[in-house]
Amino acid sequence: MNADLRARGALGGETLRTARLTLRPQAVTDAEVFHRLWTERDERVPAHRKLDAGGHPTVSDIATHIANEESERSDLLSVEDASTGEVYGYCGLIFEGNGAEGEPEIAFELLRSAHNRGYATEAATAVLVWAGSTGHERAWASVWEWNVASRRVLEKLGFVDSGDDRPASEHGRNILTVTALRPTPTVVVPTRGGS
Repeated sequence: MNADLRARGALGGETLRTARLTLRPQAVTDAEVFHRLWTERDERVPAHRKLDAGGHPTVSDIATHIANEESERSDLLSVEDASTGEVYGYCGLIFEGNGAEGEPEIAFELLRSAHNRGYATEAATAVLVWAGSTGHERAWASVWEWNVASRRVLEKLGFVDSGDDRPASEHGRNILTVTALRPTPTVVVPTRGGS
């Protein structure tokens, strides 16, 4: 396996395509959509995942963060409609997440208006196929117990509770899940005649 492909930032340089979606590197113009994600978050999320009293992060703060090439968001791709170009949110990998060292954690968040259409499952499937094709054997995901929609997506993707007991907090129980990744099979096309 090529270690360079597994390095932080490798996915962020990719564009992945599915039947309905394009997952592409983030652009500063995505900041407005990402700000909307901050405003739509469940009240039960920790304070560092909510807008503060001053309204931060602002659209400008997020745009600056995206423009910073060293940003940890570099492995989170923007999820857009392949037909219209409308951005729905993000999906990608975190390499210093909650799982085992050196193994990626998947992260996804879509606008409420894009929920219940299968987009999160479709986007996450593309990201996990990419991760498997670069030699990763497992992927992790942490999810709040009360986040039933994300738990359903993870279940469809084959994630199971890792059994790693995570302490409950005032925000609820955070479940650490894991899935085995399948390497992308090599397709051999038979030819007639030849050598």
